[in-house]
Amino acid sequence: MTSIPVWRGIGQTPLPGREDRDVPIVIVGGGPVGLALAIDLGQRGHRVVVLNRLDVIAAGSKAICYAKHSLEYLDRLGVGDAAVARGVTWNTGKVFWKDKASPIYSFDLLPVRQQKMPAFINLQQYLLEEMLVERLHALPNVALRWGHEVTGIAPGGDGVTLTVNVGSQAYTQRAAWVVACDGSRSTIRQRMGLDFEGRGFEDNFLIADIRLKADLPSERWFWFDPPFNPGRTALLHRQPDDVWRLDFQLGPGIDRAAAIRPEAVDPLVCGLLGAHVAYDRVWYSVYAFQCRRMARFVHDRVLFAGDAAHLVSPFGARGCNGGFADVANLAWKLDRVVGGTAGGALLETYNDEAVAAADENIRHSTRATDFISPGSPGATGLRDAVLALADDTAFARAMVNSGRLFAPARLVGSALNTPDRDDWGSKGVPPGCAAIDAPLGSGWLLAHCGQGFTLLSNGPFDPGLPDLRCLDIQHATIAVERYALPVGGAVLVRPDRLVCARWHAATAADVHRAVATAMNRGP
Repeated sequence: MTSIPVWRGIGQTPLPGREDRDVPIVIVGGGPVGLALAIDLGQRGHRVVVLNRLDVIAAGSKAICYAKHSLEYLDRLGVGDAAVARGVTWNTGKVFWKDKASPIYSFDLLPVRQQKMPAFINLQQYLLEEMLVERLHALPNVALRWGHEVTGIAPGGDGVTLTVNVGSQAYTQRAAWVVACDGSRSTIRQRMGLDFEGRGFEDNFLIADIRLKADLPSERWFWFDPPFNPGRTALLHRQPDDVWRLDFQLGPGIDRAAAIRPEAVDPLVCGLLGAHVAYDRVWYSVYAFQCRRMARFVHDRVLFAGDAAHLVSPFGARGCNGGFADVANLAWKLDRVVGGTAGGALLETYNDEAVAAADENIRHSTRATDFISPGSPGATGLRDAVLALADDTAFARAMVNSGRLFAPARLVGSALNTPDRDDWGSKGVPPGCAAIDAPLGSGWLLAHCGQGFTLLSNGPFDPGLPDLRCLDIQHATIAVERYALPVGGAVLVRPDRLVCARWHAATAADVHRAVATAMNRGP
């Protein structure tokens, strides 16, 4: 572990007492995805143990871009406001080509304004992890064990047995359910003999995190074939504390050790930012990537989420954001299964929906990679023709792909949806799509949604279901317009803030059936 850059040292957690070696839920992996899931389940009252191999919060080049949907999830966990306040907010992206000083294409990632959260923030992963750890420590029913490395797993019967090493010592941990959030090199996945399916890419990219003071806007800037990296690409992002993320395409078959030496990095940095720019090195690394996933994310009582389940290229910020979508989907379902209000079949819908979301992310990521790094002279020529036309032609701008930025998957085919019976045209939010925020009173609509199901109605309506939060939004004009609700209409929102049913005129029986469908109980 000595080669791992350290942001904050924690120290090893002592071995647990025997009474703490058999718990309902164990999460393996203390990165953002595992921590978020632990907080979500802890807020729902469950006893949770997180096993983290490291005894530090690691620094280095990791996730930095968090999308609005993820920020809304973090808000439910109690850290959304802190993340936005600490991060760099941005909504705009610009694409440059060759030596053109002006962008050939600009895009706005928050076309629908008047929502609490911005389109994106940039925030170093270790800063977000600190916030999540602090929030987790406020939950007495959640324990985070630092320096506890899982080395073995034995599923069986009504639970799972883990072998955990703590320095030179070891112990056995039992759990009714185990969730593997232990990253791309998942020990759990390897010990269970499982693997990824999909595609790897041979191209290499340099991440140069540097510190400098620069008067540049907080936007995502992407270059195709710039003079300082001819024939390749570059990317620029601002982070907090005067740290900038620079990303340079290097090509296949390089000497990785040589690529991160100052004499190799400096010409690229100065080419992008200006000759003789004064900056400090924060972290350099070279990466290649894969667009792959496991065949299944649910294996009896062992569940997989985040990079342990699927991998994508970094173009589009779909890694950590996709992981947050996984655990938002999983948490409410595991909550009900552990609490005895739903059967294990509900967890099978996590597999179906999370696999569908991963496939959507992989599809977008693969297309972006093929555009950024064409695999043949013909593909390069087509890409360059699109870029040449993009400055003046709308249809070509729509084809420019510097990474389609993360948006929540459209799970329109989910078995948990109630199909529309009314004609909505193109208006409103269809079942399977993420609920959209809007002003509500002195606050925000999504903040008024509960941990369970929420019914939004245009006019008073209470179908008499326990644990269903009913919100009359008839006086919230913007919300009514966004959901296209006529008087008497209603929208049912799942605990993970996906719409699962809507009606022009809803009855209590309609809502009862839709909740049963969303709980995978049938009509």
